[in-house]
Amino acid sequence: MMNEFNVSGTYIWYYCICKREVWLLAHGLEADQQDENMQIGNVIHETSYSRNSKEVGFGHSKFDVISKDNGKLVVGEIKKSSRFVESSRMQLLFYLKELSDNNIDAEGVLMFPDEKKREIVELDEEGKVKLENIVKDIKLIINLEQAPPPVMIKYCKKCAYAEFCWA
Repeated sequence: MMNEFNVSGTYIWYYCICKREVWLLAHGLEADQQDENMQIGNVIHETSYSRNSKEVGFGHSKFDVISKDNGKLVVGEIKKSSRFVESSRMQLLFYLKELSDNNIDAEGVLMFPDEKKREIVELDEEGKVKLENIVKDIKLIINLEQAPPPVMIKYCKKCAYAEFCWA
């Protein structure tokens, strides 16, 4: 049992895309690091927004970038594309909630450098309730004896976990 399991922003992101990925990751099965999309994402992350502090750890989270804007802490999440914008938004809300739980006021910004797009994300009551339900469900999923069965969705074709599901 993984009762003491600490949910991170990565689990929130995966949950919003595919619940099977949550189980696989929690049980030590990493996505294919040689996957082209994973490598592209890593390059974008490493080469974007060089003026900001990168990879800042806090609690069970690791923020892509942090900065200050008019005296306010801004947490940034860098993504390859806006294709997974809802999961990215929830991941960033998780980071903002973790900061808020520690009496740190911050706002978030999703950054899509290849698309030259940014989206401001702010934590509100609706977001807190959604996150609470997602965290509960993640804990249920990771305590399953076996991974949930694969479900074909539009993201499967480019998924770095595809071999675990469809090989």
